[in-house]
Amino acid sequence: MPKLIILRGNSGSGKTTAARALQEKLGPNTMLLSHDMIRMQVLHVWGREGVEKSLPLMIALLRYGRRHSEVTILEGILPAEDYLPLFEAAVEEYGPDIFAYYYDLPFEETLRRHSAKPNRDEFGEAEMRRWWREKDLLPNIAEEIFTAGLSLEEAVARICRDLEEKA
Repeated sequence: MPKLIILRGNSGSGKTTAARALQEKLGPNTMLLSHDMIRMQVLHVWGREGVEKSLPLMIALLRYGRRHSEVTILEGILPAEDYLPLFEAAVEEYGPDIFAYYYDLPFEETLRRHSAKPNRDEFGEAEMRRWWREKDLLPNIAEEIFTAGLSLEEAVARICRDLEEKA
């Protein structure tokens, strides 16, 4: 049965790194939907227009993943209110086969992590504060909370363990 992994959190939380590591670990037939890549590189849109343009494409890609991949990984900030139709489509497509995780880190920790990223010079603290969403949990999907003390390796291992337990 196809599975969906959702990784959400604020900028600099570690969700993109975890998603890439998961895709590598899970191997072939694992589709990765990175919101930033779809919005900024594929569609080349930002702000409110980014939500309006990326939402229908992400829903279509989510559905494609359900039909053509063993595991689909959806990652991004993905504010709950803005992307509720995406999460409604996820429930419709994947039902109980959704594994959702939310990185709940202090703002200072996201800044620290951002300073170690290759794109650290593309934006900074002011932008990260503007994008910040405090405990932006989904209303329709239960998300497991990942905190600052959880390493990348531990996060990947926990998600893989969750997938195996439900297999």
